[in-house]
Amino acid sequence: MATRSRTRRPLTKERVLEQAVVLADKEGIEALSMRKLGQALGVEAMSLYNHVANKGELVAAMVDRVIERFELPEDQRRWDVAIRRCAISAHDVLIEHPWACGLALVPSDARIIGGPRVRYMEWLLRQLREAGFSAELAYSAYHTLDSHIFGFTLWQLGHVKAARMLAPAGEEDIEKWAARLLEQLRPQYPYLAEHGDQHMAAGARDALRLRMVLTTSLECG
Repeated sequence: MATRSRTRRPLTKERVLEQAVVLADKEGIEALSMRKLGQALGVEAMSLYNHVANKGELVAAMVDRVIERFELPEDQRRWDVAIRRCAISAHDVLIEHPWACGLALVPSDARIIGGPRVRYMEWLLRQLREAGFSAELAYSAYHTLDSHIFGFTLWQLGHVKAARMLAPAGEEDIEKWAARLLEQLRPQYPYLAEHGDQHMAAGARDALRLRMVLTTSLECG
């Protein structure tokens, strides 16, 4: 017993967050509980409260952990390339942790000034302002970009979830099921099937996530 005690990894906030993210990725944020998290870490749930005040604080810290992985390039001289890199990085991170996307849109604690979300917002606004955008144009550009990054990701996650819900029980290959569904649609709904083919095409996902469109109204003068 003494040997086991000496070799046990100490419980830290970093370990708590790491395991909480793993559980949320695997089972969804709704399934996460302090009791289940404690069991995964091999401790009593009460031990977790030495590192987080409550589940709300835990979830907020988990979201921060995800957002701090967004790439915020400082080595890129072209503002549009830097923003594209950030957008692709953010999309990939949020797809990896699908539970975090919606939560990232909601301020975890308005009293806290700082944190990964605020740093991301300041970085994006700075890229626009230092590129020559007026304050008014930067305001519009920021919301266009931010809503595209998070909105498209939520749309994509929603379609994946819907496909899994609609697929017959026991269907393991969602893509094969979707291909069969498109063939059933094709005779009566040819254009919808054609649109579905484009989604299924090799590389379509990359093309969609790379399409961070800045319209002429958002271009520098």
